Amino acid sequence: MTTTTGTVRLAVDTLAPHINRAMNSLDAASRKTDLEPVLLDLVRARASQLNGCAYCVDTHSRDLREAGEPERRIYALAVWRETPFFTARERAALELTEAATRLTDGPVSDEVYGRAAAEFSEKELAELIWTITVINAWNRLGAVAHPWPLS
Repeated sequence: MTTTTGTVRLAVDTLAPHINRAMNSLDAASRKTDLEPVLLDLVRARASQLNGCAYCVDTHSRDLREAGEPERRIYALAVWRETPFFTARERAALELTEAATRLTDGPVSDEVYGRAAAEFSEKELAELIWTITVINAWNRLGAVAHPWPLS
């Protein structure tokens, strides 16, 4: 197993600034939602865990702490199904996040989608799917290029 020292592997953001600007614009748009900020950070942190993006796990865990989330919930995020610490709405979002992030396991099932649709309005569900999509794109940049150092 290889480890990283937190150094930049490839500065994709500065080497392709026009794409980076577009990605930042997409990210900014995905943050203008009616969804609860903590729910969105739980989704971002969980997708980042699954994708192995250390920078994003660190960032979104910090965001959750700064939002006042109890350490216990942050630590339990990786095993959310096994704990009573998450609401039905958060559970539906996390389940959808995992299914959408693990597409190599197969498409998102009607059951998973249905559980999310039961907890979110159509607009909220669209915003949630966009949020999941955007964090997965960021994670892929982070996991492949390591463009941002951990400090």
